[in-house]
Amino acid sequence: MRRVILRAVPAIVLIAVMLVTIPAYAAPGAPRIPGLRLSTSTNWSGYAVETNLASPQIGAVTDVKGSWMVTTVTATPVNAYSASWIGIDGYSSGTVEQIGTEADWVNGKAVYSAWYEVYPKWSVNITSVPVKPGDWVVATVTYTSSKAFALKLTNVTTGQFFSTSQKSGSAKRSSAEWIVEAPWSGGTLPLANFGVVPFAACSATINGHTGGINDQAWQYDPLTMVGSTTLASPSAPSPDGSAFSMTWKASN
Repeated sequence: MRRVILRAVPAIVLIAVMLVTIPAYAAPGAPRIPGLRLSTSTNWSGYAVETNLASPQIGAVTDVKGSWMVTTVTATPVNAYSASWIGIDGYSSGTVEQIGTEADWVNGKAVYSAWYEVYPKWSVNITSVPVKPGDWVVATVTYTSSKAFALKLTNVTTGQFFSTSQKSGSAKRSSAEWIVEAPWSGGTLPLANFGVVPFAACSATINGHTGGINDQAWQYDPLTMVGSTTLASPSAPSPDGSAFSMTWKASN
């Protein structure tokens, strides 16, 4: 779950990479809200994979990779936010190990950034890798050993890169994701108009097997973000499961 302080809205904590459909882990110990995980979400859109969506195997996921383009955010009358990321966990567990980029509209201007987070630790901005519309980034999250994760992000367009090793003692390693998300803070915040975000080079390694989103070795869930209407939805994955696109539909 990505959490940052919203400078444009004083004293409000933004929990940006929230898990599943309702932010059940917005506060530690918050009750999980069942029955809303599959197919639709109030703040995620994209793909999640698990060994079995109904009963995922713990300790199965060791790696997730993906590439996407930073797209131009469109002006909106209110502040609006979007986060594109890949990660392990969060779909059906209380941790998220992830890295991504942000495309927001804040105080009348577009704001772009890169970040990582190993929840429940706070998110960290990656100031050494600036991003802008049109840049392609490549990211990986890899479980190494002893609850440690290597998180890497490269701006392929500029050649700048970042890597870090972080520990997560409670990580379940039960899911992998490729997501565009609407931030959450006491409720889902307005989703920025991110246009169409293309994802490519998507793969996961589960139980030693590496494959695309729709690999027959696991099950995948296409998540559509919904509010009073459809907010964002993914295209079907490519035949080999390595690519898809995320399309903004409406603000929440």
